[in-house]
Amino acid sequence: MEVSSGRPDLLIGLVDGPVDQTHPDLLVEHIRELPGTPGGQCINASSIACAHGTFVAGMFSARRGGPAAAICPDCTLVVRPIFSEESLGDMVMPSTTPDELACAIVDCVKAGVSILNLSSALTQPSIRRERRLEDALDYAMQSEVIIVAAAGNQRNVGGSPITRHPAVVPVTACETQGRPLDYSNLGHSIGRRGLSAPACGIAGLAPQGKVVFSGGTSVAAPFVTGTVALIWSAFPRANAAQIKLAIMQVHAQRRRSVVPPLLDAWATYRAVASILCERS
Repeated sequence: MEVSSGRPDLLIGLVDGPVDQTHPDLLVEHIRELPGTPGGQCINASSIACAHGTFVAGMFSARRGGPAAAICPDCTLVVRPIFSEESLGDMVMPSTTPDELACAIVDCVKAGVSILNLSSALTQPSIRRERRLEDALDYAMQSEVIIVAAAGNQRNVGGSPITRHPAVVPVTACETQGRPLDYSNLGHSIGRRGLSAPACGIAGLAPQGKVVFSGGTSVAAPFVTGTVALIWSAFPRANAAQIKLAIMQVHAQRRRSVVPPLLDAWATYRAVASILCERS
């Protein structure tokens, strides 16, 4: 974060809840919504969907020096709301259908995003619906988009159609000492291709100008997405394959279980610099 605050021409796709863009700590000039997307603004500020979208948006696009992480505020955040503002009960992570998620992914790729941040549990699973989602993830991969996805908070050991896809970097949640939180999903594909990141007592923005503390894999994923955004901003000549190669190289020796290694942002930055130097 001392090296870069991002670049406006680097677009991050946020597939999440609607964002309360009236929050005074948000850099709204670097946030845009996809045209024609229903529910772009928070109508019900007390909804879980609005709270979730606003918190994650603040991790990327808040003013530095404020309460939120504000990882890459100079990047452009493309918001593609997908969660309903209707009550979601006691769900830790908002949910959507595979078809709805597939449409949102395609919309973001067509909008020109370089990175996608996904935080969603799936409902209504079926082979047909999952195939459409897989096709959307394939489309993003072929378009050289880096996909970062929250692994989920269901205490499962296994995976999902999202975390199993080879294009996705799954992210689990850990506490401040790097140990995985007990509710975070784990699995072979998560351990092999994923990363863990902090997600315990993280400060962030909430609707109506508030500040809250939150956790979970939805909070962990933006640390990885934001790292990729800052590195790509610092090395605009890099491509998606080179950045993912750097991630794998830096963390390769620690991929021995269903628990992924802890994100090392600075080592990844140096690895991208080395890769570009070798190939120049």
